[in-house]
Amino acid sequence: MNDIRKIAVGPDYKSGAMHYIVGQDVLNGTHHIHLIKYDTSKDSFVIWISSNHKEEVVLWKEFTGMPVSIEYNINF
Repeated sequence: MNDIRKIAVGPDYKSGAMHYIVGQDVLNGTHHIHLIKYDTSKDSFVIWISSNHKEEVVLWKEFTGMPVSIEYNINF
């Protein structure tokens, strides 16, 4: 299965959705998005972030019951 590279959350992809990309800096550049994953047990999408200064990964956001658009990594 391909990994999720980007997720857009919201009803209008171009003007109203929030876009999250693996590797993107968040929280004023102190952290970056480490992983975006679909959680089958909760039927939700979760975003994990890691600190730029420590080797810890923490759950940052979870989206349930919202419109999403997903882009996957494509490896040829």
